Amino acid sequence: MSPMCMYSSENGVANDFHLLHYGSRAQGGTGLIIVEATGVVPEGRITNKCMGIWNDEQAEPLSKIAKIVHENSDSKIGIQLAHAGRKASTWNGKQISLEEGWETVAPSPIPYEESERIPHELTVEEIKDLVQHFKEAAARAINAGFDLIEIHAAHGYLIHQFLSPLSNTRTDEYGGSFENRIRFLLEIIEAVNDVLDENHPLFVRISGTEYATNGWNIKDSVELARILKEKSVDLIDVSSGGNIHGVKISLFDGYQVPLAEAVKKDAEIATGAVGMIKTAKQAEEILQNQQADLIFVAREILRNPYLPIRGSFKNKDNCFFPHQYDRARP
Repeated sequence: MSPMCMYSSENGVANDFHLLHYGSRAQGGTGLIIVEATGVVPEGRITNKCMGIWNDEQAEPLSKIAKIVHENSDSKIGIQLAHAGRKASTWNGKQISLEEGWETVAPSPIPYEESERIPHELTVEEIKDLVQHFKEAAARAINAGFDLIEIHAAHGYLIHQFLSPLSNTRTDEYGGSFENRIRFLLEIIEAVNDVLDENHPLFVRISGTEYATNGWNIKDSVELARILKEKSVDLIDVSSGGNIHGVKISLFDGYQVPLAEAVKKDAEIATGAVGMIKTAKQAEEILQNQQADLIFVAREILRNPYLPIRGSFKNKDNCFFPHQYDRARP
């Protein structure tokens, strides 16, 4: 299950809806559930209804979710740690006022849309503080019982903003060259790895391309993936877009799979494919064709929490099925 924002938290705290939401996907046979983008600081949330893990109050209900999933299914559960950067302080895709929201931050004073407020350009000291916040959030997540950590470096959020030469025009050690633009992510990876062991994998979600001239592209993604492989990253979750407003994207079933395939083959690292993957048959074909190592399903698993189980019935495959429901086996 791909991480998908639910916009249902108060002060970043998960509630009974989240327990039901994630628990139902575990009961549906999902092998790995990744909890939605979770802010490492308050101003890192996309909206004021997004989840957070910058304090222990927020970690407590997340621990309950992890425990419920582990005790009542065969599923593993991870969490996506995130900072929205210049795309924060919004509602329904539109920036909200400072009175309702907060000042946004970014690598450079360039808003996502021209009509939005100019974000605060992060100082080097503020960047270092954010690296520490990612580390602290990862430690809370592991203590809460999560099986893995995913770092959100895609979709035009803060880390992606650093990666792209179109949103990062800095002239210090965090801007300019490819090596400088990836520095923030590498520092986060190093810090988060300090709190992980061999039993807790680290995933990184990237946008394989941002569909813009002179922007971040698949060649950059492959080069980054080669470096992340050497930094003990276990899997690259390959999505696309999100950083440049108004770009045109051609959508079709599995439209991002070729990006995952390119990173897998050229960087020789495990990848996850995501994007309009709607059936177990389609997912299996991607695996059999060796285009990716793991399949992320997003909207389809919102429509059908029992997608894995129903697919296993159709194909006569083994899949977790709650013993309480055995009388319903076909």
